Amino acid sequence: MLTDHYDNPLSTTSQAARDHYDQGVHLFLGGHYAAAEAFENAIAADPQFALGHAALARALMMSGNMAGAKASIQHAATLTTGISSREIAHVEILGLLLSGKPVQARTAVWSHVTDHPRDALVAQLCSNVFGLIGFSGKVGREAELLAYTTMLLPHYGDDWWMMSMQALSLCETGQTDASLALMEKSLQINPRNANASHFKSHAQYEAGETNAGRRYLTDWLADYDDRSVLFGHLNWHAALWALEQGDEAAMWHTIDCHVGPGGAKGLPINVLTDTAAILHRAQLAGVTVDPQRWKTLSDYAATYFPETGQSFADIHAALSHAMAGEGARLAHIAETAKGYAGDLVKPVATAWRHIVDGNWQEALSDLTPVMAETERLGGSRAQRDLLELTYANVLLMLGKTDEASRSLRTRRAVLAKVPQMSADR
Repeated sequence: MLTDHYDNPLSTTSQAARDHYDQGVHLFLGGHYAAAEAFENAIAADPQFALGHAALARALMMSGNMAGAKASIQHAATLTTGISSREIAHVEILGLLLSGKPVQARTAVWSHVTDHPRDALVAQLCSNVFGLIGFSGKVGREAELLAYTTMLLPHYGDDWWMMSMQALSLCETGQTDASLALMEKSLQINPRNANASHFKSHAQYEAGETNAGRRYLTDWLADYDDRSVLFGHLNWHAALWALEQGDEAAMWHTIDCHVGPGGAKGLPINVLTDTAAILHRAQLAGVTVDPQRWKTLSDYAATYFPETGQSFADIHAALSHAMAGEGARLAHIAETAKGYAGDLVKPVATAWRHIVDGNWQEALSDLTPVMAETERLGGSRAQRDLLELTYANVLLMLGKTDEASRSLRTRRAVLAKVPQMSADR
């Protein structure tokens, strides 16, 4: 029987199908474009290959083609007669994900990897900050993510992908040096692993290595296909570092060409959240942001996230609507907030409104209880610094300079090195 790269038996007799499948998995786990094409080639070699159809569904999902993804997983489900129990469960788990059942999918993944830890495309579903653990809305989800990848790591040996996932978990739990060391080991094996490049950038951000991080990312991105899933987000990191170094021209060029609506080719959640974050952080640093940018982003958010439910996207959509003066859109988010952290979305949304109106005490009242649980909203520490900086800025606007400084030094010491905010802007 044929096996995949991770030694899992496959219910296909076509070596070509297996080879294309392995190529697709390699591209997908490395965050590269063309994984879907590889899975399509696997299906062409063996149209009855259920896991080929399931993998295509996952790749299409990550390219934003949800209709195609759902059609592919539904077709995969018709091909499970006679295949192994692992493969059946693999298809079923992706079916749960694509039918909008993340809680059930997360539980199923944990159960599945206990018996099949090297089923990488299933394991991947819970392995990053935008995964089923990352967007669980749970307190302690960073620790859960570390526990998850730590459990899997011994089963993978010197595998570049799993090492990068463990390094990610280490970074998000404050173990920056250990994260960087493991990430370098992963990159030595596969220098083009975009996930490793991504969280090397996170670790450098956490360590305050602005010059080194910007140089590394600029060089690494030169050969990265701009259609790849992480291209826009990696450019967000580059834009943040440009902001920190006062290079506004480079920051705006990066935003316009690679991060924001009209330039980015990535998933809507990345386009929205990355653009809103960099625009607001630029404003906090004293950079003038054209109001039309906020209007464009508000329209984008209203198009792609008209209803609440994805809490991380919702707080960024709310920010965009508030800054654009779109009161009805903002009110809709505050009034209908639901999802894995919907209880936090409403106070954040109302805080954005108060900030725009200059009602600083009301904004502080809204944000204060949220700050104890920001991890529940999802995203990385670097992404949630949007809230840390906003909270500190509100304190500054209230004349609470010492408290603002103390908040950053005790909660996010690395932010003491970002461009200074002031209450006289």
